[in-house]
Amino acid sequence: MSIKEKAKTDSSISLNRRSLIMSAALKAFAQDGFKGASIQKIADAAKLPKANVLYYFKSKKALYSHVVTSILATWNSSFDNVTVDDCPAQSLANYIAEKMEISRVNPYSSKVFAIEIINGANNLNDSFKQQHKEWVDGRIAVIEGWIQMQKLAYINPEYLLYHIWSSTQHYADFSSQITQLRGKSMSKQEYAEATSTVVNIILKGCGLSVPAAFVNHHV
Repeated sequence: MSIKEKAKTDSSISLNRRSLIMSAALKAFAQDGFKGASIQKIADAAKLPKANVLYYFKSKKALYSHVVTSILATWNSSFDNVTVDDCPAQSLANYIAEKMEISRVNPYSSKVFAIEIINGANNLNDSFKQQHKEWVDGRIAVIEGWIQMQKLAYINPEYLLYHIWSSTQHYADFSSQITQLRGKSMSKQEYAEATSTVVNIILKGCGLSVPAAFVNHHV
């Protein structure tokens, strides 16, 4: 094997191990929070020696920081770039649908963030907190612009965002409760129906017409 081929193989192994560690860490932090999760438990779940975990991530804090950063990356959405010139009904419906899809395909991400916030957000750095506030302030400004342009009935923009988050992330954060009550986990089709329901309730509460793709005749 040439030096170039060996380097490529080593890089592939490294990426695979980092991926295994990150996946195991995401689940561990979702189940036990930052304090409850341990490097040993994460290593065991990844089927790697503890030393390997600490080789790629120097501490539990460093690993947690990487996990949180990866979560925020998955939360990027079309709503990030929405302006007052966009249609509020379509923009909000798309945002709700994207949040619901994240809850369906990546519930651990939502759970990690929820546990962190519930415990005081002590492990989120000041840079993230500032960026998050700037994002919220920017989205509030857009919603206020829609209201001023009479595209949207008056509704407190801040509370609207909170309501969207709570309605969509519930399906991830309380998935075990939903499964217990239903006797089974939700299917993709049932998630689609739930998405339409949430879109209908929120948009109608804002005095908006529901886009055809999200019309739910049972709401």
